[in-house]
Amino acid sequence: MGTKGDIRRLLATNSDFRKLWGAQLVSLCGDWFTTVALLGLVLELTGSALNSGIILAASILPSFVLAPIVGSFADRFDRRRLMVTTDLLRVFLALGMLLVRSPETVWIGIVCLAGMSTLAAFFMPASGASLPNLVAPHELGAANSLASASWGTMLAVGAGLGGWVAGTLGREAAFLLDALSFLVSALLILGIKANFSHKPAEPTTIAGAGRGHSMLEGLKHARSDSRIVALLASKGGFGLGVGVVALLPLLATDVFHAGDQGIGVLFAARGLGALLGPFLVMRYVRDSDRRLLLALASSIGLYGLTYLLVAVAPNLAIAAALAVIAHMGGGAQWVLSTYGLQRMVPDYVRGRILAIDLGLVGLTFSLSSLAAGRLAETADPRIVMAGLAGLEIVYALGFAFFTRRLWTTSRKVATASV
Repeated sequence: MGTKGDIRRLLATNSDFRKLWGAQLVSLCGDWFTTVALLGLVLELTGSALNSGIILAASILPSFVLAPIVGSFADRFDRRRLMVTTDLLRVFLALGMLLVRSPETVWIGIVCLAGMSTLAAFFMPASGASLPNLVAPHELGAANSLASASWGTMLAVGAGLGGWVAGTLGREAAFLLDALSFLVSALLILGIKANFSHKPAEPTTIAGAGRGHSMLEGLKHARSDSRIVALLASKGGFGLGVGVVALLPLLATDVFHAGDQGIGVLFAARGLGALLGPFLVMRYVRDSDRRLLLALASSIGLYGLTYLLVAVAPNLAIAAALAVIAHMGGGAQWVLSTYGLQRMVPDYVRGRILAIDLGLVGLTFSLSSLAAGRLAETADPRIVMAGLAGLEIVYALGFAFFTRRLWTTSRKVATASV
């Protein structure tokens, strides 16, 4: 895993990774401008807690629906062209948000957001599968640390600035900046010189699977290694309680009466935690399976435990501070499970495995968000949040119990042949 020195060296010596990282920074920042502005706009127009859950579900559910095909795209087609194409198409969808003007046009925003999420479902496996080919093996940990840091940083910066822009310059400005961010991202990716795919000299096969590009091959490969199954289960199960995020706009607007700025503060706290969490577990995990699995269980448990406290927070400042701690656990869980998969899975099937990973968390996160929004229509959102947090704690304990035998059967995270 990466240290500060490793990260500095990576940024100083690898211009291709700098461009990919820069593309991630600008597009993620724009995404959070749109998310904060759209959540505030829809709550203002409709006053519906369910719509908050629908928006967050629309932002991630396509990754589950499209999981059977997006991984194959990432493994079969030119990853650079795939990423650039999705960026350019998202420019137009971001501009479509400008058409949301009344309760009757809210559906346009949801459709545009779902479309952006659909394109992101193609972009993300291609980006994740490309990363081990843009950096040296010893740089992969640092690259993952920085990729996670970019998500957390841009959530913190983008959500905070997005709340400010929406509240002062208007929500239209937030949507326009998001469109611009995708254009900048596409230009940066076009400037990368390295190959985004690496084909092994000797085709690697697994029992019962051919060298085709079907999702079935990805599933068979996942089943062949119990460590991969555990990593997939960690993120998919983690998503069961992540519906608490759908309740943050309700806390900001209905409980703390802080409007778009309050939504921005809570989402920025989420980003800050996601930025800090992975760095705090890097040196502990290193390349040990046992430590990786222990850290995953602990991270999920920390997320649930802290959100129990967010549910009873007396004011926005305390809720935001607790959200930072909660998402330190959430950020650690996300980057560690992705890092483990990138290390264990060979290049020819990596896109499909990462698509399965995103698909599972997309399904559970979406169901959790919809359930949270629906329950908050008739119950106190704080009670709903406490219930989801408790579910997360139970899952963390179950994950620790059922993966305990893996702690002793292997000690090192095996690096896949690329």
